[in-house]
Amino acid sequence: MTQPSFATHEVFNQSPPFENVDLFDLDAPLKEAVAVNGAASAGPELSGFGRHWGSAAMAERGRLANENTPKLRTFDARGNRRDEVEFHPAYHELMAHSAHAGVHNSTWNADGKPAGGASEVIRAAKFYMATQVETGHLCPITMTRASVAALGSQPDLLAKTMPIIGTRSYDPSFAPWPTKRGMTLGMGMTEKQGGTDVRANMTRATRDGEAYRITGHKWFMSAPMCDAFLVLAQADDGLSCFLMPRFKPDGSVNAIHFQRLKDKLGNRSNASSEVEFEDAYALRVGDEGKGIRTIIQMVQLTRQDCAIASAGLMRSGLAHALHHARHRSVFQKHLADQPLMQAVLSDMALHVEASIALVMRLCRAFDRAPDDASEAAYMRLLTPAIKYWVCKCAPGFLYEAMECLGGNGYVEEGILARHYRESPVNAIWEGSGNVMCLDVLRALSREADAAAAVLQGLVQQTRGLSGASEAVAFIGKAFRRPDGERVARLAVEKLALLAATAALNTVSPHHAELFARTRLATTHAGMYGAVDLANDDIKSLLARALP
Repeated sequence: MTQPSFATHEVFNQSPPFENVDLFDLDAPLKEAVAVNGAASAGPELSGFGRHWGSAAMAERGRLANENTPKLRTFDARGNRRDEVEFHPAYHELMAHSAHAGVHNSTWNADGKPAGGASEVIRAAKFYMATQVETGHLCPITMTRASVAALGSQPDLLAKTMPIIGTRSYDPSFAPWPTKRGMTLGMGMTEKQGGTDVRANMTRATRDGEAYRITGHKWFMSAPMCDAFLVLAQADDGLSCFLMPRFKPDGSVNAIHFQRLKDKLGNRSNASSEVEFEDAYALRVGDEGKGIRTIIQMVQLTRQDCAIASAGLMRSGLAHALHHARHRSVFQKHLADQPLMQAVLSDMALHVEASIALVMRLCRAFDRAPDDASEAAYMRLLTPAIKYWVCKCAPGFLYEAMECLGGNGYVEEGILARHYRESPVNAIWEGSGNVMCLDVLRALSREADAAAAVLQGLVQQTRGLSGASEAVAFIGKAFRRPDGERVARLAVEKLALLAATAALNTVSPHHAELFARTRLATTHAGMYGAVDLANDDIKSLLARALP
C-alpha cells in the first residue's frame, strides 16, 4: 500500500520530470529540418546525442553547473598572480561531453578549412539539443569553433593551433596551450567607452619583434578560463586583431589581469569578466588595421549560434510546457485537453516549427556558401535578420512556457526559470537588435544585386502562401525609403518572417501556410494562443511537437 508523503496529504497530480528522453527522436520538426537540409544520414548519430543529452544525468550536471557559479582566484597561496577561474566539476563534465561530440570543431577539417557536406547542419542540431540542457558552457564552445574562421587570416598561426583545437579532448588544466590535449578560445572586443563601437577602442598594441605588447582593458571578456583570446587593439596602422595566450612563450603567466567576474542575469554557469592587459604578450592575426574585417569572420559564426541557441531554448520551453500539460489535471480534465491551453501550445508549436526550419536553412547556407554564391548571399543578408527575430522572440516565448506550468514554472527547481534568465543574452551578445538591423541595411546597400536575388528566391519559395506577396512588397518599399533606418526593425522582422515561411515550406507546406496566415497575412497578436486554428491543425502541431 502506498504510504502518504506527508502526515497531512499525499503528493499527486504533478508532472514527472522531463528527462531520460531522446531529444532528437521526440522532435519531429527538428528531424525533418535536418533531413531537408542535407543531413538525413546523420539521424543515428543525432539520436545517440539526443538520448545522451536528454538523460537525467546530463540534466543534473546542468543544474549543478548553474547553482555552483564560477569563482575568480586572482592569487595563489603564496601571493603569485594567477587569475584563474574555478568551476564546479559539473561544468567541466559538460564541456567534455560537448567537445567529445565535436560541437566545438566538427565544421572544420584538420587544416582549418570548412568541412563541407552537411557539417554545419549536423553540428547545429547538436548545439540546439545541448542548449536545451545547459546553455552557459556553450559560450566557449561557440567561440572556439568560430575563432578558426578568424585565425584563417593568419595561416602560420592557424597551422600551429589547429592540431590542438581539432582534437575532441577537453583539457581544463591551467597550462600553456601547446602542451595540452585540447584548447578553448575566447574573445575580447568591447571596452567601457565604446561598447558596440569597437573603433572607439583605446587599448594599444606595440610591436615587440614578431610579437606585440598590449596595454589596455576590456569591459567584457567572455569565457576567461580559455587558453587564448582574440582581442582587438589599436596598432600603428589602426585597429587590429591579436591572439593573446594565457601563458607567454617562456612558460610564465601572461599579464592578463581579471578585475572581477560579471554578476549576470543569466548565463551563470559561464564566466564573463572585466580585464586589464599590462604589457600582455600577443600575436597579430591578419593585417594591421584590418581587425574588424578579421574578427567579423568569427562574429558571423557566433551570431549563427545565438539564433540556434534561442531556437533550442524555445523548443525546450515548449516541450516542458506540453509535457506538464499532458500530466496535470485541472477542473477534471488534463490541461492539454483544455481548449484555451491547446490554443496556446499549438501557436507556440507553430512558432518553434518555423524557427527550427529557419535556423537549419541558415546552416545549410553556411555549409554551401564556399562553393555557391547564392548561398553566400543568403548567409550574409539573412544571418543578422534571423538572429534579430529568433533571439528577440525567445524571452517572451519562454515567459509563456513558464506560465503554462503555473507557479511550478517560476521556481528554480525547474529548468524554465533558468531558460528565461538565459534567453535575453543571445539578442544582446554579438550585436544588439539595432546593430542587426543596420547590418541588414549595410548588406542591401553594399551587395544590392545579390540581396535582390535572395529576396527573389524567397518570393518563389513562398508563392501562393497567405500574405507573402504583400510582405515582399512591404519589404521592398521599406528598404527603398530615404529614411529606411526609421522602419528598419519592422522591415527586418518582416524579412525574417518571410524567410521563416519559405524555410518551413520546404519542411511542412501545410504548416507553412498556417504560419503565413497567422504571421504574414495579419499581424500576430501580442500573446500566444490569440489565433484561430482548426482543431485538426492544433492536434497535428501538438503531436509533432512531442509524440
